[in-house]
Amino acid sequence: MSVGEEVRAEETKPQQSLGTAAARNLATTTKSVPQMQEISSRWLLRMLPWVDIQGGTYRVNRRLTFAVGDGRMTFVKTGDRVEIIPAELGELPALRSYEDEEVLSEIARRCEQREIQAGQVIASFGSQSDEVYLLAHGRVEKIGTGPYGDDESLGVLADGAYFGDEALLNEDAIWEYTARALTACTVLVLPRQEFEQIAERSDTLREHLEQRRAIPRQRSNKYGEKEIDLASGHSGEPDIPHTFVDYEARPREYELSVAQTVLRIHTRVADLYNQPMNQTEQQIRLTVEALKERQEHELINNRDFGLLHNCEYDQRIQPHDGVPGPDDLDELLSRRRGTKLLLAHPRAIAAIGRELNKRGLVPETIDMAGNRIPTWRGVPIFPCNKIPVTEARTTSIIAMRTGESDQGVIGLRASGIPDEIEPSLSVRFMGINEQAIIKYLVTAYYSAAVLVPDALGVLENVEIGRWT
Repeated sequence: MSVGEEVRAEETKPQQSLGTAAARNLATTTKSVPQMQEISSRWLLRMLPWVDIQGGTYRVNRRLTFAVGDGRMTFVKTGDRVEIIPAELGELPALRSYEDEEVLSEIARRCEQREIQAGQVIASFGSQSDEVYLLAHGRVEKIGTGPYGDDESLGVLADGAYFGDEALLNEDAIWEYTARALTACTVLVLPRQEFEQIAERSDTLREHLEQRRAIPRQRSNKYGEKEIDLASGHSGEPDIPHTFVDYEARPREYELSVAQTVLRIHTRVADLYNQPMNQTEQQIRLTVEALKERQEHELINNRDFGLLHNCEYDQRIQPHDGVPGPDDLDELLSRRRGTKLLLAHPRAIAAIGRELNKRGLVPETIDMAGNRIPTWRGVPIFPCNKIPVTEARTTSIIAMRTGESDQGVIGLRASGIPDEIEPSLSVRFMGINEQAIIKYLVTAYYSAAVLVPDALGVLENVEIGRWT
């Protein structure tokens, strides 16, 4: 008998027992609750201290700070031509708070575009400073002289930075460091001579510059805060200085943001298909999970209160070699006291691991809620897939000091809202329409506040695609 004949004979045999397909009609299937791939660890929401606020607004009062213009500039690129947005020139310390758009537009037109090759020295230490450089694209390293005559890196500048701005207020300014291009750079150069010609014809600009030069440096400390006059180490009966602590006249206020959706469930589903799992509960559970994912994304990326957009420029640093090496992490931690946590994209954490492996370093790990979290210098590095990765395979690493009592970063919420199922998250019944659809309004209120600038730092433009 052939194989085919044996198969046909087996198929024609009478069935001797109940088949599995029929048996399932009488059996209760063991099943899971609905699963969802979008759910992540959400370490930011778990580790951020949350402060309940009233009135929907949180005001951050600080000591009076003199604005120094440490901001990032934005450029417009048309083909191979790059232009500075005139209003962005207000980020320069000399033009801080200057609002004459016509004059700013004239200054922007006087900027000359230059292409600089990698390795080229842009400015040399000790030479006359008579040009301002606006870095549209590329990376520039500032090099100083160490105490023993060796070169030392003073930092790396990247897109949107500027240097040499002292020339606008001081005609005798000299370069206190050497600026060298690490990559090919596109810069806009504003000669001081061109700037002075505009100032000679503009009374408002000339008066503004005189006011900027008249501000005494001793009025502020190294953080830009108004100085508190003190006396120490004296003897006898000298006059003790009088002082007071001044506050910002217009402190920043953070309003709670909102994320909402309307969940719809047909009454037929809610009535007839609620066993063994409650359909309404599962629908609400998955909707809340999606809402929390959006909440963490906004806390990272929102242009108003997101961490990446609220970090001060002087707290942003660039990696010296592109990849996130241990030296870069050390510099990031050194910018603030008591860093509580680091946030990085999982691919950035992998890049950190590769760099540590190259040096034969093994990071310590700590147990957090049953998870082994890597650390650097005792600071945990939490994964966060909400930190964006660019097309050039670069990303950012965030460092934070947290807590209201420690002048850190805090989350804001409003507990006690109507129909609350979790703090600051509510599910409100909206009724049933003519199509027998039950509607629920799912709402989350949240925001984040940075109490002092050095509570938040960012290591920018971290390369995650380099393997050698």
